[in-house]
Amino acid sequence: MFLAVVLTILGLGFICWLLFTLAVYALPFFAAVTAGMWAYGTGAGVLGSLAVGLIAGVATLVGGQILFSTIRSPVVRLALAVAFAAPAAVAGYHAILGLSAIGIPSETWRQVFAVIGAAIVGFTAAARLTLFTDLSVQARSAPGGVPPQPPPEPLRLPAPAE
Repeated sequence: MFLAVVLTILGLGFICWLLFTLAVYALPFFAAVTAGMWAYGTGAGVLGSLAVGLIAGVATLVGGQILFSTIRSPVVRLALAVAFAAPAAVAGYHAILGLSAIGIPSETWRQVFAVIGAAIVGFTAAARLTLFTDLSVQARSAPGGVPPQPPPEPLRLPAPAE
């Protein structure tokens, strides 16, 4: 019985970790599925639709990262962060709602936890999008920013005395 409780807690912890790790990929996944389904509907076949979906998902993720790291307008960056965070929040809402059904009998409290979980997952996805930006690119392109510093010289130890 004790082992079952421990494994259940570990399993739920792993699911939550996976949810937060994969939250930033909700928009690229949605774009990939949508493009793949469109390609399949137009007669591309299974392999063609998989290729189109993969290309669309990678292009969405890489394009979002490049745009977020190069555009300096706070309004555009906020819109881009919301575009990545909104699908993640929806996915987080449904994941937390499903997980809360395991131990919470009240529908009201399940909804409360699901909304709180959606907000946390959405903010996590937006924060992870900012982690993809290269700090050296930001320092070089920031107006009035500090110019990039050369890498430090390697530490050289003195030769041993004979």
